[in-house]
Amino acid sequence: MLILKRHFSLLVLFILVISMTVVACGRNPRSVGDTDTLAVVVDTLELRYARGFTVRTLANGIRLVDVADPQTDEDRMPVSYHFALIPKGSPIVPASYTPVHVPIDRTIVMTMLQLSNFTALDALDVVRGITGTKNLFNKDVRARVDDGRIVKIGMEGNFDTELILAAQPEVIFISPFKRGGYDAIKETGITLIPHLGYKELHPLGQAEWIKFVGLFLGKEHEADSLFAQIEERYNGLKEKTRLLGERIPTVFSGEMHGGNWYAVGGRSALAQLFRDAGANYVIKDDNTGGVNIEFEQLYAAAADADYWRILNSFPGDFSYEALKASEPRNELFRAFREKKVIYCNMKQTPYYELSPVQPDVLLADLIAIFHPELMPTDYQPTFYQLLR
Repeated sequence: MLILKRHFSLLVLFILVISMTVVACGRNPRSVGDTDTLAVVVDTLELRYARGFTVRTLANGIRLVDVADPQTDEDRMPVSYHFALIPKGSPIVPASYTPVHVPIDRTIVMTMLQLSNFTALDALDVVRGITGTKNLFNKDVRARVDDGRIVKIGMEGNFDTELILAAQPEVIFISPFKRGGYDAIKETGITLIPHLGYKELHPLGQAEWIKFVGLFLGKEHEADSLFAQIEERYNGLKEKTRLLGERIPTVFSGEMHGGNWYAVGGRSALAQLFRDAGANYVIKDDNTGGVNIEFEQLYAAAADADYWRILNSFPGDFSYEALKASEPRNELFRAFREKKVIYCNMKQTPYYELSPVQPDVLLADLIAIFHPELMPTDYQPTFYQLLR
């Protein structure tokens, strides 16, 4: 009987050893696609406004980043992108996701919106290429372009692949327009990262993409802190307009170009900014982007609007005379007659360099115009002011 018990114990021990070996073999750290313990999601990044990306952190430290169009405009870009952000030095190879080893050391950015994220995160050393320097105010970036630390790779549809390769970027941040001309870049084999902040439908949603860039830079905590401050300031200003009652002015936006008026839709980030500033945008449709409409159609909606917002790159000092000269019918708008044109000249103001990460400042400027009694009497605008 004792011998039988001993054999039985040895058999149980043998089975346990085999079982542990099988389990251990099943936990292959090189496969992110398995349902093993290493692939368990242990954290999900909280995004309060942005709808274009999601982030899940796995037990092995890898972050799975999914990018999709927040406007579901499928004819302009693929439905979604998938990236696995892998800590440098990790031997793990992801499955089903494009691997990106982070933090990145070298990249190229395509837009001022993207550049604004790197500037805010004090990460210009990582930027090795930009598309151009038109309307670029940042002296540090200009100095880097002048001494060659940052190269100009050309404009959309006409990129210089030799300069791109010479910059040795690990990834390139893109805005996936149809006319982007990215086919030539794809042939280089460099990973393209779509930055879709410009398509978010809330100003804070656009600003929240700083968290997206922070993931690639290893600056997640800095990005979270910066955004929290932006959000607090923005919502604090928005609260000022919550109890305005009937004192809500109306506003429209844009100018006539090439026989048509590009009108931003009623579900756009700009329309939301107007609403948060205590104004009603005259276009009430559900368009998330913008459409070209005829003057008569826009005039029917905006003839009696209180304010008119214009953003352009006029050479010199813009004026009501210049606005009338560009389209004589502009003087028919009430906002023109009563001198209530809200204006920002991108040749004189670093609008796209700063505004993506300063929606709170945009909001403050607009509140100071729509409801000056809500702002300090000595408030100095940064971007928008009434045209003189």
